[in-house]
Amino acid sequence: MTGRMAGKVAFITGAARGQGRAHAVRLAEEGADIIAVDCCAPFAMVSYPPATPEDLAETTSLVEKTGQQIMAVRCDVRDFPGLLAALDAGVREFGRLDCVVANAAISSQGLAHEQTEEQFSDIIDVNLIGVWQTVKAAIPYYIRQNDGGSIILTSSIMGIRSWPGIISYSAAKFAVVGMMKNLAHELAPYHVRVNTVHPTNVNTPMVINPGLARRMRPDVENPTEEQVSERLAAFNLWNDLPYVEPRDIAEAVLWLASDESRYVTGITLPVDLGALTK
Repeated sequence: MTGRMAGKVAFITGAARGQGRAHAVRLAEEGADIIAVDCCAPFAMVSYPPATPEDLAETTSLVEKTGQQIMAVRCDVRDFPGLLAALDAGVREFGRLDCVVANAAISSQGLAHEQTEEQFSDIIDVNLIGVWQTVKAAIPYYIRQNDGGSIILTSSIMGIRSWPGIISYSAAKFAVVGMMKNLAHELAPYHVRVNTVHPTNVNTPMVINPGLARRMRPDVENPTEEQVSERLAAFNLWNDLPYVEPRDIAEAVLWLASDESRYVTGITLPVDLGALTK
């Protein structure tokens, strides 16, 4: 099946690499034009390397290779005027808006009493307020168009269950589910569908990095990939697999974005190797 997003336009945050890049490329492969944003900048309390302008340029190149158009903008989801300007420019260029993937997120570890105010605030500001601002920017377009659409919010298995040491991340991801439920009600009169996707561990720099490796294996001075994979796999019902690939999440996002899910709204869709069944 091809052309499942033909003639549609998708607005994707956190698009420079990882899941966001996978979403941009997969939707473009099915015919969507892409409005892509990413801040491509470091955060003081985040230990893994940030996305770079070169990463965003690579996403642009990969989308263009599919034959679709892309407008890529460096923008922080905490900057509402910047988000609005990026979306305005994209809609002027491509003519409409059909899909929003609020994907931008960061992660930082630490027990509740160890996290600093800055650390907690940065996670909430990006992973929750940034999601709200992304949707806030998009809703007026959907209302004016009045012909439906899809909004997909990236949560996590940690937005349904939790784990020690990620209180701010988990709090934001749980709150994203509440946001989704509210938006599904508010936007139902316009036939705009709103859903969350809940990945288990994904093979991206947020998960595969030395800081998290040490957190997962504090009993080992320099944990190997195999030693960390054992702990990551323990999250999953399919415990021979430590993580899924970004493309696996993109396939779920594609389904939620396409007309195949035209009557699906208000759901929490796990792509989790059974992690939520454990």
